[in-house]
Amino acid sequence: MIILASASPRRKEILCGLGVELEVVVADTDEHCEQSDPQQFTEELARRKGLAVYEKLKRERDMSGVAVISADTVVCLDGEILGKPRDKADAERMIRGLSGRAHTVISGVAVTVDGVARSASSVTSVRVARIPEEEIKKYVESGEPMDKAGAYGIQGRFSLWVEGIDGCYFSVVGLPVNTLAELYFEVTGKRLA
Repeated sequence: MIILASASPRRKEILCGLGVELEVVVADTDEHCEQSDPQQFTEELARRKGLAVYEKLKRERDMSGVAVISADTVVCLDGEILGKPRDKADAERMIRGLSGRAHTVISGVAVTVDGVARSASSVTSVRVARIPEEEIKKYVESGEPMDKAGAYGIQGRFSLWVEGIDGCYFSVVGLPVNTLAELYFEVTGKRLA
């Protein structure tokens, strides 16, 4: 049995696309973190989410051997960790910063079994073309960037401006499949799919 500790439809879609049978249970955790290193930041939040869901479900059912998969993704630009935008103005600020430049996307994943969470992360560089100001405003008005780290989703409208990536595409979407598969095998001794 696998539990996905995430409300992200993209993460669920990725796992279901691999043929993974899962149950979704949303993690209710504080996403404030003192870590300044983006890899440690995402891994810490991924572990927290997995442990929160494990502890919640443990009170309701037997969780012996059940694997909880959790993840967190951030966008980094000039040393600043860009999470989800607070509002439209913040989304515009983020997109302007990404326009015409390369940035880094870090996705941390965790697998929690029997109350022990182990984590790993994936780092991908993304090159973005220059985005005209009117297109930035139009993109933000679409609402698409409002629930995404760095105010964009590579699989959506923003793909028009992605010139290339160096690393894992799925990490940019929010769930680095290869990193997760390796971690899942290390923790459970089983293949993910």
